[in-house]
Amino acid sequence: MKPEEIDPLQIFAIFENVPEPRVERTRKHPLINILTISLLAIICVGEGWQDMRDFGQAKKKWLGEFLDLKNGIPSADTFSRVLSALDPKAFNAVLTEWVQNISGGINDKVVAIDGKTVRHSFDRATNRKSLHLVSAWIVENNLCLGQIATEEKSNEITAIPKLLELLDIRGATITLDAMGCQRAIADKVIEQDCDYIMGLKGNQGSVRGSVETNFFLGLKGQFEEGQCTFHETTSAGAHGRKEVRRVWVTHEVNRCYEYERWRGLKSLIMVERERIVGEKTSLEKHYYLSSHDKDAEALGTMIRDHWSIENGLHWCLDVAFREDESRIRKGNGAENVALLRKFAMNLAKSEKTNKRGIQAKRKRAAWDDNYLLMLFRAGLPQKHPI
Repeated sequence: MKPEEIDPLQIFAIFENVPEPRVERTRKHPLINILTISLLAIICVGEGWQDMRDFGQAKKKWLGEFLDLKNGIPSADTFSRVLSALDPKAFNAVLTEWVQNISGGINDKVVAIDGKTVRHSFDRATNRKSLHLVSAWIVENNLCLGQIATEEKSNEITAIPKLLELLDIRGATITLDAMGCQRAIADKVIEQDCDYIMGLKGNQGSVRGSVETNFFLGLKGQFEEGQCTFHETTSAGAHGRKEVRRVWVTHEVNRCYEYERWRGLKSLIMVERERIVGEKTSLEKHYYLSSHDKDAEALGTMIRDHWSIENGLHWCLDVAFREDESRIRKGNGAENVALLRKFAMNLAKSEKTNKRGIQAKRKRAAWDDNYLLMLFRAGLPQKHPI
């Protein structure tokens, strides 16, 4: 399909399910206009409320081909007021449903969960801390599935179960770092008919200690034949850097302290990373719990895949979208604009004809209306007739 044959109304229809935050008498501009122009502005290298207004004015003739602009383009204050009042959980539900449609579902896929702080979203005047968001990342599709903000006096431990409740994650494998290694989170994952891999550190000291000791003793001869699987990979990087990754997995979970309290637990995992740079060698060991009964090769791959959320999502938002520099603070504004960035990022990652990076795609979209429509075509759900 050619770009000019794409109906933008089909693309932006996803916003029809977003609840209207305004009373009827204040609705001068349709909500779909505000959300559509906001998203388009962010794709086209825009950042704040004034950029949204300026983009709308610059593209008014083109936007008028598919939006009702009888009252013109909203002001910067209108963008600020509406996006600050919008319910972020309802808005996130729209993102989640859309991503699940374009990704072809998440059954048998790895969904990495991790948090990131929008550093300049703090407000000293009101003693408001920086916004901290916990996001879900579909590794195989390289797409963000959804997000939730931690509460002002809370942390990721309480936010992760709430995020999981917002997602349809049946059949997926949820990977978490040590912050998310909690029995309540393991319970929530199993309740939602999926599996987990959780990092072990000092926050679960007794459990980690028992797993570490039993791998030490087991590899000294206490493991019987077939009780432990092993896999090793080697990769080479720039400047003579070399990394060897060794993974051991045992399904003898009774070797874990209070193993019966970890719902669904089927595997204990040890990963050893040996890094060689020139004449220097470093060695690190990490431990994990999992509800999978897979072997060392499969589980080692999933653990390594978890870290794609750092480069694929967090790094992209910081470098391509300059998220950490954003000073949007009012109401729900920072959280909702963060969602718009994730919409924009997902669209750019889904468009495969242009092999350049996210920032290059955003610039081209700003210059070329046809390419901007191609980005949205890439984001049409797979079940869509076109």
